[in-house]
Amino acid sequence: MSTGSGAPSAPAPTAPTTPASRKSSMFSSLKVRNYRLFFAGQVVSNIGTWMQRIAQDWLVLSLTGSATAVGVTTALQFLPMLLFGLYGGVLVDRLNKRRALLFTQTAMGLTGIALALLTLSGHVHVWHVYLAAFAVGLATVVDNPARQSFVSEMVGPAQLQNAVSLNSANFQSARLVGPAVAGLMITGVGTGWAFLFNGLSFVAPVVGLVLMRGRDLYVVERAPRGKGQLREGLHYVAGRPDLIWTIVLIGFVGTFGFNFPVYLSAFADDVFHAGAGSYSLFNTLMAVGSLVGALLAARRGTARMRVMIAAAVAFGALEVVAATAPSLWLFTLLMVPIGMFGMTVNVTGNTTVQMGTDPAMRGRVMSLYMMVFMGGSPIGAPIAGWITDAYGVRAGLAVGGAIAGAAALVIGLVLARVGNLRLSVGWHGGHPRVRFVPRGAGEQEPQEQLAPAA
Repeated sequence: MSTGSGAPSAPAPTAPTTPASRKSSMFSSLKVRNYRLFFAGQVVSNIGTWMQRIAQDWLVLSLTGSATAVGVTTALQFLPMLLFGLYGGVLVDRLNKRRALLFTQTAMGLTGIALALLTLSGHVHVWHVYLAAFAVGLATVVDNPARQSFVSEMVGPAQLQNAVSLNSANFQSARLVGPAVAGLMITGVGTGWAFLFNGLSFVAPVVGLVLMRGRDLYVVERAPRGKGQLREGLHYVAGRPDLIWTIVLIGFVGTFGFNFPVYLSAFADDVFHAGAGSYSLFNTLMAVGSLVGALLAARRGTARMRVMIAAAVAFGALEVVAATAPSLWLFTLLMVPIGMFGMTVNVTGNTTVQMGTDPAMRGRVMSLYMMVFMGGSPIGAPIAGWITDAYGVRAGLAVGGAIAGAAALVIGLVLARVGNLRLSVGWHGGHPRVRFVPRGAGEQEPQEQLAPAA
């Protein structure tokens, strides 16, 4: 538990409420000193993380000449989350999240430094990279849910949507900078220096965590040690339609809609015959769109299910349109809105789940959320690859987008039915407006948990 006298009391929010619903400035959560320290540390470490991703793949390819070995490295980094992710959430609910992050961030930094020393000394072997990737994955089991749920302790419920959105913008900004810097560093001085930068980059978040004022953190009751806490967390989610359907939607979108490594390279080479430059441009423009989506989410200051569902439908529809794009320039331009709506789904889903969860359960629920979102790729990527090989990349992208969009429509209808809502189409201020509203004054009101969808 974060301690300190005079700490604001953090209520257990069940849904976005009035304080969070007011439109705030795009960077309002940065007014909170503790979050500023956290955000600044993440700026540096996220750039290092993207640099290590590029350097790691390049090193494995250089050592083995095998694309399969690169895939094994990626799988080893995600495997711990799939195997132990839910148990990581149980631990996070018991632990002081600030101390847990100090441990995990230090461990990941030391892993990067060890890999740098092996590489710079010329003693690195591929099994060293495998071991380092697995070690980072193990740290992520605790780091991911701790980092996600610690945001609410820094900023409170009123600024949670803004802070989550800025975290995503932070990550997407690093996605634009990190690979470019890594490419220059690998070409100029070698992969070992990229690993060293990543290892040292974790000094920034560790220093930020140390400098935080404990008295300014929102007090959150930690779960006591006991049996059956994993089952308790799953039962908690199963009894909350707003949580379970949000996680299901994120699962469908992540599994079938986010297989861009499979699709974009094939479009660049096989469809448009444009080479690696176009593939890089596709990824860059998608990152730009994702950054815009994150900043717009920060500007909204509220998380509503209807926004998430509408964004998921638009995301799926745009993928279908991109699959039929007749020219390179049109396909390239579509990467920006696809990135924007995809990030809107992710940020809104993340905020909805965090704000709708009892603080004592937040670690377990967020670990389930992250496991579903991150664990979808090992399932969806082979399916996308099979469809692409059998029927072509256009069919693969169209099927993925259609499944994501259809899932969003079905889940939207289910939530409307559970919440006793109906679709309202009309005009407001001279513009068409489509929304869900309560069925009628004499009928049952929507369930409180689903009120944000209205």
